[in-house]
Amino acid sequence: MLGWLVLAVAASAARAAPPPVTVPTDTSALGEQAGEGGFGFLENLERSSFLLGDMWGLRTALSRYGLSLGLLETSEVLGNPTGGIRKGAEYDGLTQAVLQMDTQRAFGWYGGLLNASALQNHGRDLTGDNLDALQTASSIAADRATRLWELWYQQKLLVEDRLDIRLGQQSLDQEFMLNPSAQLFINSAFGWSTLSATDLPGGGPVAPLSALGVRVRARPLNPFTILAGVFNGSPVVGNPADPQRANPSGIGFPVDGRILAIAELQYSYPALGDYVYPNQSEVLAHIYRVGLWYDSERFADQRFDTAGLSLANPASSGNPLTHRGDIAAYAAADQMVWIYDKDNNRNVSVFGRFTGTPYEDRNLIDLSANAGFILRQPLAYRNDDTFGIGAGWVHISRQAAGLDRDTAAFTGMFSPVRNSETYVEATYLYQALAWWQVQPDLQYLFSPGGGIANPADPGKRAGNAVVFGLRTNILF
Repeated sequence: MLGWLVLAVAASAARAAPPPVTVPTDTSALGEQAGEGGFGFLENLERSSFLLGDMWGLRTALSRYGLSLGLLETSEVLGNPTGGIRKGAEYDGLTQAVLQMDTQRAFGWYGGLLNASALQNHGRDLTGDNLDALQTASSIAADRATRLWELWYQQKLLVEDRLDIRLGQQSLDQEFMLNPSAQLFINSAFGWSTLSATDLPGGGPVAPLSALGVRVRARPLNPFTILAGVFNGSPVVGNPADPQRANPSGIGFPVDGRILAIAELQYSYPALGDYVYPNQSEVLAHIYRVGLWYDSERFADQRFDTAGLSLANPASSGNPLTHRGDIAAYAAADQMVWIYDKDNNRNVSVFGRFTGTPYEDRNLIDLSANAGFILRQPLAYRNDDTFGIGAGWVHISRQAAGLDRDTAAFTGMFSPVRNSETYVEATYLYQALAWWQVQPDLQYLFSPGGGIANPADPGKRAGNAVVFGLRTNILF
């Protein structure tokens, strides 16, 4: 989602400014470019890449100083007529604003990019209110707030820009652990992995949170990219129950001496810097990633207290044993598998990602996986439409499941032992206009929370849930 916004921001600067400027090479999501000059609110809506066009000359004026502005509103309604812990439907939305400065255009300094972005979340979270699932049904749901999101400076270095460094407040889900094809889907598990979001302090520095740090990207050989970074160990101070409320404005900038280190190796084809000849019309593009992260924060044991007693034991102090450090590894693949010989815009890609940790004592989730496929241009002459089916799965660690068994033994009451949670999603992205997308969505959730008890009926597990949704994106 943010990639569409950032690409549009960069493209707007390139269009409005007379001299050439380096912009991201993948602008396929933008649709037709807007013409030169300003657009009125209701003029040329079918031609413009933005609802507000040139914003009555504002974008052109900003571009003269190397600045580009993007505004994206995402709104959706999701509802579960069956299953979960209660039934119902809710609205939620997210407004994103990105302001970027190209330093070469601004004052002649090559390779610099200054980025500032903000988020405004509104509405409610269906997953928290109705589903109590680990893999949240919406990728934009968050506590209602207006916050600073990212604030960083990036500098390109070396010949052919083979090295770049980024410093500042960053959100890791924008670059690390990605399946590009999976960004189509609405469920958040297709973005930052659910294992990382659940096990890392504060969910990790991912939207709507971020953390101070430095990221380095190097391209020693064209097919290979090394991505690595060191960030503050947690996006918030301490380990609050709701980390978003601990820093609602996004200007806390915590630095506590603990670190989150992450590294990723990528192999891609066609590689950045490679030339694809015109007769290579059936290039089956792919990108493969392997990586790991390590966090030096302290992590609470999922089962035992400081005296070695089960936390479910009435004699327990309730203070969990703590462990220093946590680690996880992941592998992800995106592979195009078919191209229609009469129209290269119509093609099929498959994707998958697996994340695991060896530490079951300090992690609620020890394994997570996602997989699926997408069909671009499913209907003739609908070049920008996309259809996809995907699935996600998470496994509850033995230590956490052991606490469930202890709870049943000590209380003598029904206490289901959690095991795993699975969901399946089918979605269709309809490109109504270059600046407007409409996306109907269907999800089916098996064993919410891994098989938790239903608080409305404690003698039973929460039921499998059907989730219907409709999302719309408007690029202003």
